[in-house]
Amino acid sequence: MRQHLIMGNWKLNGTKASVEALINGLKAPAAAAANVEVAVCPSVIFLGQVEQLTAGSAIKFGSQDADLHTAGAFTGENSPVMLKEFGCKYALVGHSERRTLHAETDAVVAAKYVAIQAAGLIPVLCIGETLEQFEANETNAVVEAQLKAVIDVAGIESFANAVIAYEPVWAIGTGKTATPEIAQTVHAHIRAYLAGFNAAVAAKVQVLYGGSMNAANAAELLAQTDIDGGLIGGASLKVEDFSTIIAAAAK
Repeated sequence: MRQHLIMGNWKLNGTKASVEALINGLKAPAAAAANVEVAVCPSVIFLGQVEQLTAGSAIKFGSQDADLHTAGAFTGENSPVMLKEFGCKYALVGHSERRTLHAETDAVVAAKYVAIQAAGLIPVLCIGETLEQFEANETNAVVEAQLKAVIDVAGIESFANAVIAYEPVWAIGTGKTATPEIAQTVHAHIRAYLAGFNAAVAAKVQVLYGGSMNAANAAELLAQTDIDGGLIGGASLKVEDFSTIIAAAAK
């Protein structure tokens, strides 16, 4: 039985005060949901604060990105080794905003994935299609190509210590959400594709839904067989909404 993972991606949001309020507000809901892992991914500048605030709590945390280098002349980047030292458990990799705004290719994403795992972090591999690709019925081909790029470099066995987040790009920050049926169909296809390489790994890996999950739609999405949690954007910035999603995952 796969454990639900509810992860908040705070993106480029937060202040010292809001981070403190969020973490303190989530401690009780996270503790109450004993069968759910709760994690947050703040901007890297807040990692030290989050490390201190989450100490002794059930809340885990991670980075929104990581460089493929561990050290060197790479101004503005964050080494996965450094992120590990600050207590990160997870690191997002391949988020659609990194792929589009920073032109990260499948090859770059795969290299980052390898570096993240080598540092002892769990990569959360984000995959998904654009609206144009969705309307052209290319969803399966897109997610397969994004997965294959990582499999070719890291091997299928690497997914025994990784998380996948399916994020239809057309449903991120747009207010649109894939129906539970659409989301389940894609999640099932992802698992079936991985099973073609290794059935045991495919059965174990957590596949999160990352397309505008919120307090209103979380319960129905999380009830789907192959949806093992959520990568939450805007709703993760509100204690009440994020707590509702955590509670829905615990049922």
